[in-house]
Amino acid sequence: MPKQTFTKNLQYAKFCAYGFLKDLRFYEPFMLLVFLDKGLSYLQIGTLYATREVLINITEVPSGIFADSVGRRMTMVFSFLAYILAFLTFYVADRFEILLLAMVAYAFGDAFRTGTHKAMIFDYLRFNGWEDQKTYYYGHTRAWSQRGAALSAIIAALLVLYQGSYAPIFLFTIIPYVLNLFLILSYPKNLDGKRHTSDKRIRDEFMDVLRSLVTTLKSFSMLRTISSQALYSGYYKAFKDYLQPLLQTLALSLPLFLALEDQKRTALVIGIVYSILYATTAFASSKSGAFASHFNGLAKPLNITLLVGLSLGLVSGLLLHLSYVVLAVVLYLGIYILENLRKPMGIAYVSERMDQTSLASGLSVESQAESLFAAGIALLLGWLSSLFGVGMGILLVSLLCLLLGLVLQLPLESATASQAHRKP
Repeated sequence: MPKQTFTKNLQYAKFCAYGFLKDLRFYEPFMLLVFLDKGLSYLQIGTLYATREVLINITEVPSGIFADSVGRRMTMVFSFLAYILAFLTFYVADRFEILLLAMVAYAFGDAFRTGTHKAMIFDYLRFNGWEDQKTYYYGHTRAWSQRGAALSAIIAALLVLYQGSYAPIFLFTIIPYVLNLFLILSYPKNLDGKRHTSDKRIRDEFMDVLRSLVTTLKSFSMLRTISSQALYSGYYKAFKDYLQPLLQTLALSLPLFLALEDQKRTALVIGIVYSILYATTAFASSKSGAFASHFNGLAKPLNITLLVGLSLGLVSGLLLHLSYVVLAVVLYLGIYILENLRKPMGIAYVSERMDQTSLASGLSVESQAESLFAAGIALLLGWLSSLFGVGMGILLVSLLCLLLGLVLQLPLESATASQAHRKP
């Protein structure tokens, strides 16, 4: 791995600010508890999450092609407008059917955002001759996302204490998302991609990018590369909110804050734990490049973090089933930390092997694969948790993912071989 050489300039500050504001998601530490509070079962919650991920899966590639063909900044604007609509609906709705519609809007927000902003970052690195800095640069910007999440958890806990309810936190989340919308519009135009003045040129560009995308995905090694990266991120997406009922169980079992009602006790414990957790994941993300530099290529650290993370989930589920809640929570936190340690490495590893002319589309395919895994895992986890309890559900799904992870391990290679795989 090369050493860190990029410059922390104004655009670096904007990328970091984007991540910070994006992760001021005050609802996130309480999302699953909000749904339980609205009377939904784990199976219904799993269905909501799976629906979100399936819709992301369906719209991911078209959104990436749209971004490459029409303009990335406007694509991001559409994303934030969809998020804001979803937040408003989550606030007012109680019925499963209406919450499902809110999840549809949320899915569109995610689909138009994910690969698009990564492509803007990687284009900026290419313009500045910093292409070998992907892991370091993306790790730094992702660290600011986690810092935003850490602050968000504390603010969210205070909001629940003040409001006495989970629902209003959706309204407060709209504020940073409006700010981010204007921040994206301030990005330089050269990150916007090609602009077109005729339908024919747009159509031709769509076809060119699509052909390039199909060529990229024909390779079996490319499919395994994407699948290996996407498995753990999909697992993380499906599993992360299940930390909330674990913390709720922990909060109500501890002799702390006894003067407060149960919901407020839970909010305080969740706010404290999530804040510490996100501060830790920010550190892990910022050190991703340094961690990778200890290995000869990215494949080995990606394989190690994949198998260790899935094993932590399996043991955590077993401990929860046996009522060792504190130990279960501690191990469960490792799932978060490893996702943020491995994510910058994984994105760099995948992007190096993609056709650079359709990078936003290619990264959207990687996000689409994540969504496909997350949908299946979320539905299975919700179903098994409804049947056998949350602990056993976590254990069984983690076991299945671990077996798949063993199959999808990346082939080890030298740094020279890794460079040979890069596309011009």
